[in-house]
This record gives sequence, C-alpha cells and structure tokens, in this order.
Amino acid sequence: MNFKVGDKVKVIAGSSKGKEGKIIKVLRTENKVIVEGVNIVKKHKRGNGQESGGILETEAPIHASNVMIIDPKTKKPTRIGHMTDEKTGKKIRIAKKSSEKLD
Repeated sequence: MNFKVGDKVKVIAGSSKGKEGKIIKVLRTENKVIVEGVNIVKKHKRGNGQESGGILETEAPIHASNVMIIDPKTKKPTRIGHMTDEKTGKKIRIAKKSSEKLD
C-alpha cells in the first residue's frame, strides 16, 4: 500500500464518495485507511463510573482501493508512482498526472 499518514485523499467509491480528507491511520494488514471526516459511524457506548455513556460518532476504516491521493499541483485525484531520487538514490513517491513529488 502506498498511502501514508497525513496524505490528502479523495473517496472515489462508497457512501462517502466525493469527500476529501487527510489520512489519520493506515491499517496495512487489512489494506484499509481511516480518513478524517469520512465514513462516519455511530457507536453506542455504555457509561461506567468515570465516563458517561451515549452515542459517539467516529470514523470507520475504508478500503484503500476506494481512495485516491490528491495531486498537489492539479488538485485532482491521481495514482501514485515511484522513482529513484538522483541526489540521494532513495525511492520516492510521485503523482502520476503531474510527476510532482509527494511528501
């Protein structure tokens, strides 16, 4: 999986289609990501002595194939490619549409 925490992505499928947000957490073993403000679910929590119960809204994981990274140059969804940096010799991520380096 090519996503990292902090990447700005757009949802391309599912009930949250069209929404944008930053990746909060990457679940590599399940091939899923948690995106800020996307795929909101309600969880019922029972109260105990220290905390009160209630209905909490939280982000649920979404499959990585249902999100695309946003190109920093064109601000449109794009795929992720890889290149070797000439200066350092390290493998870096690039946006396929504009060949712009992704941080």
